[in-house]
Amino acid sequence: MTISGDDVTRDWLGEPGDDPNPDPIRAARASTAPTLPKRFYAEAGIAPVEGGFRLVLDGRGANTPGRRPLAVPNAVLGEALAAEWAAQETVIDPRTMPLTRLVNTTIDGVVDRRAEVAADLAAYAGTDLIVYRAGTPERLVAEQAAAWDPLVAWAAERLGARLFLAEGVMHVEQPEGSVEALRVAVEAVDDPFRLAALHAMTTLTGSLVIALAVLQGRLGADEAWAAAHVDEAFQAGVWGRDAEAEARLAYRRMEFDAAASVAQSLT
Repeated sequence: MTISGDDVTRDWLGEPGDDPNPDPIRAARASTAPTLPKRFYAEAGIAPVEGGFRLVLDGRGANTPGRRPLAVPNAVLGEALAAEWAAQETVIDPRTMPLTRLVNTTIDGVVDRRAEVAADLAAYAGTDLIVYRAGTPERLVAEQAAAWDPLVAWAAERLGARLFLAEGVMHVEQPEGSVEALRVAVEAVDDPFRLAALHAMTTLTGSLVIALAVLQGRLGADEAWAAAHVDEAFQAGVWGRDAEAEARLAYRRMEFDAAASVAQSLT
């Protein structure tokens, strides 16, 4: 399936009388089309609207794939959003637009489904990356401890979640009270943009604790990413780096940084 210039304009630029509840299947197909649409605008910017700032392309308000206004809560995020669109050259490549994708997800997929998203996140409380430790070699054991032990302590002190550690990949049952404490921490995130950012960071790292630490200012993006990839960094140091794996990791890092920027700008 291809997207014509007119289709792109209708999907991303607001028109009088737009259907506020469009066909979600059509929107999904449009956003995953294999042929990248050509850049159809000269300038990208933002305009103030109620509750924040909306992306504007050549002065016209842009929409999400679900045909809702593509808007963010503050000017910092708005300028970053506009910068992604301004950076597109001959085509619009969603792979290079992690903030736009996260904002679209928030508006079209999280705003009306907060309870479902929070429940999905809470499920990570029992399987957090930082509780599963290597038994050998000693260097990896030490690196995991250095990166993760302070976060285990923080979760206990700040969130009231005392976590049991396990060696290897065998599942360890976490205390019911600790799982509940992490669930409460997730449900306390009532802003849909912060909740979407928390979800993205958790799924990208496999750690709800690391994501909450970023959300609450305990970790910066660089520290959090390093903590989440102790094992990968160790393996790369032993066996060398694989170019294809590194490329995939770079895209995931872009996604993570976009989510972290949303979380930190709305603190």
